[in-house]
Amino acid sequence: MSDLLERLRAGLPPEALITDPDVTASYAHDMASFCEAGTPAVVVLPRTVEQVQHVMRTATALRVPVVPQGARTGLSGAANASDGCIVLSLVKMDRILEISPVDRIAVVEPGVVNAVLSRAVNEHGLYYPPDPSSWETCTIGGNIGTASGGLCCVKYGVTAEYVLGLEAVLADGRLLTTGRRTAKGVAGYDLTRLFVGSEGSLGIVVKAVLALKPQPPQQLVLAAEFPSAATACDAVCRIMERGHTPSLLELMDRTTVRAVNALASMGLPETTEALLLCAFDTPDPLSDLAAVGELCTAAGATEVVPADNPAESELLLQARRMSLTALETVKSATMIDDVCVPRSQLGAMLAGTAAIAEEYGLTIGVCAHAGDGNTHPVVCFDHQDPDESRRARESFDAIMALGLELGGTITGEHGVGVLKKKWLARELGETGVELQRSIKAAFDPLGLLNPGKLF
Repeated sequence: MSDLLERLRAGLPPEALITDPDVTASYAHDMASFCEAGTPAVVVLPRTVEQVQHVMRTATALRVPVVPQGARTGLSGAANASDGCIVLSLVKMDRILEISPVDRIAVVEPGVVNAVLSRAVNEHGLYYPPDPSSWETCTIGGNIGTASGGLCCVKYGVTAEYVLGLEAVLADGRLLTTGRRTAKGVAGYDLTRLFVGSEGSLGIVVKAVLALKPQPPQQLVLAAEFPSAATACDAVCRIMERGHTPSLLELMDRTTVRAVNALASMGLPETTEALLLCAFDTPDPLSDLAAVGELCTAAGATEVVPADNPAESELLLQARRMSLTALETVKSATMIDDVCVPRSQLGAMLAGTAAIAEEYGLTIGVCAHAGDGNTHPVVCFDHQDPDESRRARESFDAIMALGLELGGTITGEHGVGVLKKKWLARELGETGVELQRSIKAAFDPLGLLNPGKLF
C-alpha cells in the first residue's frame, strides 16, 4: 500500500488522491442491487491524459487492479470496486474540447455530463440524441462504457452509433487512438465500436469524438391509456408496422404510473393498466400524432390525449424519466432488469413478467422503451426480509430467462457488470465467451482492468 501511494504521488497532484477510508467507501459501488463490491486501496481523480497514463503504468508495475468509474449511475455493478484496487474516477476530466457545426462533431473528455453536452450543442443548432434517464448526472464516458441508450433511441439510435473515435489509455499506459473525425472510414478493424460497451475492461477512454445531428423541431407528445399491457403492445406493433418513426415511444404500466404519482403528484391516470407515450419531432407533429392516435384507438385505447404544447409534452417526459426513481420508493430495494426483445414479442414479455410477479408474490413495475422492445422490469422488495430478497433474485433470473426464450438479450443498455455475468455466458455460448476472453487478453494480458466484470 505504501509503495503504491508513493508511486502514485510521484506523478499526481495531492488533490487527485483520496485515501480516507470513509470517503473511498463511497466510491465502492454503483446503483445496482445484489452486486458484490470490494474495498478500494485508493481513489484517483485525474484531470489529464498524462495522469491517467501514470496511474496505469503504476498499476501495471505493481500488478494492482484498476476500476474505472464515471458518475456511478450504472445498474449492473460494472463500476464496483474490487479489494485493494485503484478506483480511477474520470469525473474531473469534464471538458468539452470542441464543437464543430461544419463537421457535426463534438470532442469531449469522459467526465462530461450527458445533459451538459446536449445543452452545449443545442446552442450551435445541433443535437446529441442519446439520452439515458439519468442524463442530468451520467457521464459520456459511462455512457460509452455501457453502450447506453435512452428515450429517443427508437428514432435516433444508441450511443454506439454516435461514437466516431476515441483516445484510450491501455493497461500498460500506452495511448491508443481509434476511429476518425470523418463521416466515412473503414480503415482496419473497428476498434472504436469494440470499446463501446466494454465496461472499462479494455482501456480507459480519455477522449471521444461524437457525431451530432441538426437540432430537430421541438417534439410533441401523445398519451394513450390502455385497459391492458397487451393492447398497448398491440398499438406499438401497429405504429411500427405502418412505418411511423416517432422520436419516442415509451410505455409505463399501472404500477409505474402509481409510483410516479406518489413521488411527484404528476396527475397521471391511475386507472389505466398501461400508459403509452408517443412523440414526434417532425415538421407536422400534429398530423403524425393524429395518425398514431387512430392506431391506438383501433388497438383498444380508452383515452388518447395529445399534448397541447411543448411544455405539456416535457411534463409527460419528466414523468417517464423519473419512473425508475419512483419505483425505488415502492419498497426498500429494487432490482432493475434490462431485457430487450423483438418488438413483435413485447406483449409476450410483459405478460410473462406479470406471471412471474404473481408466481413469486412480488411487485414488479415495468417501464419500457417500447419502440425498441427494451423493457425495464423493476423488482421491488424488502432487502431486510431474507425470503423476499431470495424471491426477488429468483424472479430477476426468471425475467432474463424469459427474454432469451423470446429471442431477446439480457441487456439492451445497462451492461453486464457483475449482475449478469452468468447470463452473458448463456446468451453468447461457449465459443462466444472464449473469443471475448481472447480479445480481453490482447488488450489487458495481466487482467488488471475492471476484473471480475463481464466474464
